[in-house]
Amino acid sequence: MPPTSPFDRRPSTEAAMTTGLSAAVEQVLGPLETFLRFEEGPDPTGRRSVWRAALNESLPRQGQGAQAVLDVLNEVVIPNGLRIGSPGFSGWITTMPSVVPAVAGFVASLVAAQRWYAWPGNFLEMQALSWMGEMLEMGPHCGGTFTSGGAVANLICLGAARQHAGERIGVNPTEQGAGCIPQPRVYATASLHDVGVRALSVLGLGAVAMRTVPMDASRRRADSEALERMIDADIAAGCTPVAVIATAGDVRTGTVDPVDRMLRIAHDRGVWLHVDGAYGGFGVLDERVRSLYGDMGAIDSLAVDPHKWMAVPLGCGAAIVRDGALQQRSLVIGRPDFHHFDPATRADVGSPFDEFGEGSLYSSVDFSARSRGLTVWAALKEIGMDGMRARVRRHLDCARRVAELVRMNDRLELVAEPELSICCFRYIPAGSSREPSTVLDKFNEAVLKGIRARGLSVPSSAVVDEKFVIRPAFVGPNTEIADAELLVREVLAMGDQLSAR
Repeated sequence: MPPTSPFDRRPSTEAAMTTGLSAAVEQVLGPLETFLRFEEGPDPTGRRSVWRAALNESLPRQGQGAQAVLDVLNEVVIPNGLRIGSPGFSGWITTMPSVVPAVAGFVASLVAAQRWYAWPGNFLEMQALSWMGEMLEMGPHCGGTFTSGGAVANLICLGAARQHAGERIGVNPTEQGAGCIPQPRVYATASLHDVGVRALSVLGLGAVAMRTVPMDASRRRADSEALERMIDADIAAGCTPVAVIATAGDVRTGTVDPVDRMLRIAHDRGVWLHVDGAYGGFGVLDERVRSLYGDMGAIDSLAVDPHKWMAVPLGCGAAIVRDGALQQRSLVIGRPDFHHFDPATRADVGSPFDEFGEGSLYSSVDFSARSRGLTVWAALKEIGMDGMRARVRRHLDCARRVAELVRMNDRLELVAEPELSICCFRYIPAGSSREPSTVLDKFNEAVLKGIRARGLSVPSSAVVDEKFVIRPAFVGPNTEIADAELLVREVLAMGDQLSAR
């Protein structure tokens, strides 16, 4: 009897389909290709009620089968997806993955369900981490791990900093708890992302450990002289400096802290220097701003998100730590339950399930995890460091072009000069110079919402110098200079339209 469906399989008591992969993937390819052409704008509000109604159902008692799932994916989910990879999208500091890393992510979801065993995905995971360290000038032999994103990457790096601070005074916070460190202190400016403070809470140091470093005269980067005074005062008071955090790419303005000066101040006092480069760490690839980063080979740790500028699938951050052995001590769990997880037992054995692979289970907070690094390997294998360098340079050019066009038009105000790929500006209606700042803020919020509703350009916003600004952040692989120019035209057209009212 001929099969009635491409999903017919051999007799089994399992309800889920475990064969027929080609037929399933083939069904979604057409809708995905259509989606990736980005021929439509964002989801209109009117369509939202339609897809919500189509998806809102109670828990199925009886499964409806593979075809029912694929139909919903093709007809509802894919057409209404978030178009964050479209050329005009500059709203979030993340983007849609490019094709090859997306395929690698799909492969990893099937064959890379455990990254610790000795198999090709495990090897490529560690190779990708080495390539990342080399590309970002920390060296190819650093420790570290791939994570779910910048939040966990910062957590792991600051956990290593906590271990370093404890060992300097003869205690082991991993075993004894963070309370064994007298009055811990961590130093960063107010531009530090919220995940930094959260990490201190999770690590038991507490948000109270955070010391906010003043900004310099521009109010956008750490005042290194103030930092020096703060650390010395805390040491004199019996506190324990645990880490200095430099932000390489503030998510509001793209500003880079003075990494080298902060490094010298920290290391002169035996303190860990961590760089949060989740967004801006890749800026080191553009020689025009390379000097902002100083000696990356001397910093102690770096958090960076490949799922941002590298355009790999979401859920891929990286913690790169110069002293890999110390990082592992910060995550030790005692004697492992399974003897083959001990690196000392590695051997050339017959089964991959009897051999621990590259890297160490102690480098990560995850036990069960797919090989996230496989997507990073795929991205770098495909375009190389030169391709990544060209992408970063193009996006910095986009921000600079926006700033140039803003300076040329008296209806626009440049609020923050671009340093990386972010440019902050706003529309100034004629005759509004005497209006309260709240009026201009509301007006620019209306401009932003208006152009996002049109869908040709989709930036986001920030508050800089107490001003509501339009903030494009250029990181998408599809975005070119022409898209940056279109954004400025859209802001002018919408601002003019609203001013006329």
